[in-house]
Amino acid sequence: MSLRPADPGASAAPGAGADTPVGAGSTVADPVTADPTRADVTAFGSWPREPGTVTCRASAVPPGADAPFVIISEAHLPDVPTEWEPHAHPLHELVWVRGGTLMSRVADRVFTVSDGQGLWMPAGVVHGGRLTADVVFHDVFFAPERTPVTFDGPTAIEMTPLLESLLTHLARTDLDAAARARAESVVFDVLEPSERQLALRMPGDPRIDAIAEALLEDPADPRSLEEWARALGTSDRTIGRAFRHTTGLSFAQWRQALRVHRALTLLSEGHDVQTVALLLGYAQTSTFIAAFRRVMGATPGAFARTSAGGPEAFGAAGPGALSRTSPARTEEFGASSPAVDDAAA
Repeated sequence: MSLRPADPGASAAPGAGADTPVGAGSTVADPVTADPTRADVTAFGSWPREPGTVTCRASAVPPGADAPFVIISEAHLPDVPTEWEPHAHPLHELVWVRGGTLMSRVADRVFTVSDGQGLWMPAGVVHGGRLTADVVFHDVFFAPERTPVTFDGPTAIEMTPLLESLLTHLARTDLDAAARARAESVVFDVLEPSERQLALRMPGDPRIDAIAEALLEDPADPRSLEEWARALGTSDRTIGRAFRHTTGLSFAQWRQALRVHRALTLLSEGHDVQTVALLLGYAQTSTFIAAFRRVMGATPGAFARTSAGGPEAFGAAGPGALSRTSPARTEEFGASSPAVDDAAA
């Protein structure tokens, strides 16, 4: 996902630009502004688009892919919300942001990328993305045949200050081959997954899809499992089993995970903690703070200060404070603690 103009038909030509704003029936068109009231506008899965969102079509190969580098790094600052149509690359991709959030949809999972975190997308994996406005967006591509690290699938990456500095350094165009090789070697030494894989699994089950879509539209919806069962003419046990089977979470855990996903975006947009708690349906700000801490390992206030570029880091050990773990771990976002059931109301 790159923000440079490109020919959307050049999906495999080395050196082609990665993304082009597209319009219906056009080859290279002006950006399309999403109107949420239009029936023909497809949302990001079930997630409503922000007004003014610009959609882009991504080509398979980023700019500079024909260069003799293992790692191609670039950064952009889009001034409007931006969304990429589903696409795949023949290269591995690592994205991270500063001052906002990025959401990526991969099959039945939605990943939220915020300050201090990155997302690794293996070559060939089809994905879409959505970026909030005025975010510093970093996009890095890795040649698979020369990349000595592997991950089984989309993986949240710990963006330590060292890793960020190295990848920013590699965006320079004046590095000689030896300097670039040294920096690339250190990147592979420090590239590590985060403890929490921030993924929300979508149900994809007709018995509960109406619940998921209603909560995606309004995470503050207070209806209980029993109330949803009455509304849908089924039993709360059926709904509970369906959530467990399709998402690995209880209804309460899934709703809590969804709310924290939305909280990450709201906080990065500058809303204060009290406002976010209200928007997400919490009667008490303290309940929201406790729930956020259970899932994220830090308070929403600490996250907001980090997202705004303040001096306090997210968590106790800097932007990459979430501890390292084995690449084999596939913990879903929101499932880290059974206690989230108690805080989901």
